[in-house]
Amino acid sequence: MTQHRPQLGRVATIVVPVRDQEAALRFYVDTLGMEEVNDVRYPTGERWLEVSPAEGSANLCLVLARPERPAGVETGIVLFSADVLADLAGLRASGLEVDEEPLPPGEVVWWSGAPLAGVPVQFRLRDPDGNSLLVVAAP
Repeated sequence: MTQHRPQLGRVATIVVPVRDQEAALRFYVDTLGMEEVNDVRYPTGERWLEVSPAEGSANLCLVLARPERPAGVETGIVLFSADVLADLAGLRASGLEVDEEPLPPGEVVWWSGAPLAGVPVQFRLRDPDGNSLLVVAAP
């Protein structure tokens, strides 16, 4: 019997639960510089709202949080930055919740809590709903 092998492509969209879609949209577009790429209402009234980073990798879908999909999570989302230190300083100056200092290479604590060697400079930021994103120096 031949087994079907799925023909899956790149990651298209990552769901980020938020409490207020309009506020989240303003944050991701106005503060982080992303672009709104999709805004659709289902017949149920639920809104599918997507933003995309400037370089057009996977989109983020800002969906309403629910008990089974709460806001305020470690998303696992990693965003590249051409200038991590300037972005950290600029986002901190704008009042955004970010790490006090960049996490230096070799001392970075990854999601598992284990230190990794050879990791680029990076910092964490939190959106208004407390969702954590990691900003990493672009390779």
